[in-house]
Amino acid sequence: MASKKTQTHRPSKELIKRTPLTPAQRAGGNMKMSMTLSPEQGLSRYLSEIRKFPMLEPDQEFMLAKKFQQTGDTGAAEKMVTSHLRLVAKIAMGYRGYGLPIGEVISEGNVGLMQAVKKFDPDKGFRLSTYAMWWIRASIQEYVLRSWSLVKMGTTAAQKKLFFNLRRLKGEMKAIDDGDMHPDQVEKIATALNVKEREVVEMNRRMTGGDASLNVTVGGEDGGGQWQDWLEDENYQGQDEVLGQAQEHDARMDLLHDAMADLNEREQDILQRRRLADKPETLEELAQHYGVSRERIRQIEARAFEKLQAAMLKAAEPAGLLADS
Repeated sequence: MASKKTQTHRPSKELIKRTPLTPAQRAGGNMKMSMTLSPEQGLSRYLSEIRKFPMLEPDQEFMLAKKFQQTGDTGAAEKMVTSHLRLVAKIAMGYRGYGLPIGEVISEGNVGLMQAVKKFDPDKGFRLSTYAMWWIRASIQEYVLRSWSLVKMGTTAAQKKLFFNLRRLKGEMKAIDDGDMHPDQVEKIATALNVKEREVVEMNRRMTGGDASLNVTVGGEDGGGQWQDWLEDENYQGQDEVLGQAQEHDARMDLLHDAMADLNEREQDILQRRRLADKPETLEELAQHYGVSRERIRQIEARAFEKLQAAMLKAAEPAGLLADS
């Protein structure tokens, strides 16, 4: 039998996406636990009750998995799910530090467990618990990232790794302050997780700062407006600036129109279709249109552009329109 390391199959990047199932799996697609227990209704009672479900022996688990795989028997799937509820609870307890209701975290882990049961292949030679743990963690982590902040957190593998390991690494360094970390600490974490130092700083500020409403009143009891009233729009442009930019754009377009007159008909057409069209045409398309080689079209385009650029620069010098171009 192959080792667990080589047999383990982690879920894909889309961690708990409902991927197409086999016919037997589709038969169990509506699989639900008949038990009425819910960790959100009473955690202590739930943890006590799930201990009553027996653990499965390897041969029992194999037979149940084959039965579900071949016939879609939801009863077999339910036995596999209930026998692993303790595993979900144990994994979920490791995510208590994110301030989310642990009952909801366990519920999300149970969703991942059921997904694992649907996709489990007993012929691979490893136990369901080995395979399911990846789906359970994936489902819980997606829930944490979705619920922890009003602002969407990072979604790349590196950013997720940073989010779920930053607190642990800070604890090992005893960097427990809510402020920014020392540059040496930032560098060490960035190296350990293979991310940029800037990403470590930003994630730390996100995790220590929390969310704040833009409608918070500032200025004391007498008031002075809301926080959003004091935020500056970095992209704001005054009417004078907008008008000036519009006039400059019109002047440049006039220069372009006049300069185009210095080109012959073919040069104008190629330049329009290669440089000025919303969807530029390829050299191959223009070569077929004119019955010449791609290299010839490239040469004509390059020469036409140089002529156009020279004409525009010459015409713009007195007005200084292209001084910053």
